[in-house]
Amino acid sequence: MEPFEFTRAHDFDGALAQTRGVAARFIAGGTALLELMKLGVERPARLVDINALPLGRIEPQAGGLRIGALVRNSDLAHHPEVAQRYPVLAQAILAGASPQLRNMATVGGNLLQRTRCPYFRDGGAACNKRTPGAGCAALLGPHRGHAILGGSERCIATHPSDMCVALLALDATVQVLPAAGGGERAVPLGEFHLPPGQTPERETVLAAGDLVVAVTVPASPRAARSVYLKVRDRAEFEFALASAAVAVELAGGVVHSARVALGGVATRPWRAAEAEAVLQGHRPTAELFRAAAAAALHKAQPRRDNGFKVELAQRCIVRALSEACAG
Repeated sequence: MEPFEFTRAHDFDGALAQTRGVAARFIAGGTALLELMKLGVERPARLVDINALPLGRIEPQAGGLRIGALVRNSDLAHHPEVAQRYPVLAQAILAGASPQLRNMATVGGNLLQRTRCPYFRDGGAACNKRTPGAGCAALLGPHRGHAILGGSERCIATHPSDMCVALLALDATVQVLPAAGGGERAVPLGEFHLPPGQTPERETVLAAGDLVVAVTVPASPRAARSVYLKVRDRAEFEFALASAAVAVELAGGVVHSARVALGGVATRPWRAAEAEAVLQGHRPTAELFRAAAAAALHKAQPRRDNGFKVELAQRCIVRALSEACAG
């Protein structure tokens, strides 16, 4: 780990000011950032501690919830309103990390998680995300855990978050305080994470010094009938090989509307709009769920080692939809 300056922010203006003119990172729980600093992947000249900012509340609002960026994952997963009204979110959080990490990790930090790709984390391997223009060692090396959706010739690293997949299925919006000023701006979660394209080093729409302050989740008849399903190599403390978050509204015995999001298989949290279109207006049956799953993966581009993810993701979707539509 390289030397860095550590400062604390006590208000929003101070937080933004302390990132100007220097390679700075905001830090709260630090569960991901500090690990990457130890590996030499992240090398900020300054860490700005934002734990004193008033961003630790879960606030019911007309039409939904506002979740502060400093809300700890454990607090969010066990909040009665979240568990009852947004079960997919509670399930996704509890499927990730360990209890100790969930007690420290924050909502804002989860949104900004960087990939678990071993080539990204290995300073001796070629990685365009870590060093633009260096190449992508995963393309020819072992890539069993890598993306089959949303990749490019420059990067096929998967996005690691469970929580973001659930938030995508809930039509969440990220509230950002721009470093340039002008007040909060709202970014739909589906637009927050960027595809790798030719610039995999740019992972979100945030500019340098922008501060995530909250996530808002709208009330929806789909939210209460929602499920998160994760498949991984071991039962605990493991990242997804494939996951599915679904939210379904049934009316008159048919699917009135649905959201389907995937994790573990794409370069960012992946909304399967094609699957949603297949579901809408039809009676929920195993055959319909299989058709939706096939539509969700029809653009998949598996490689030598990760072709199994196509069927695995399809099975996740079918099972998650079956659970969401039961009863």
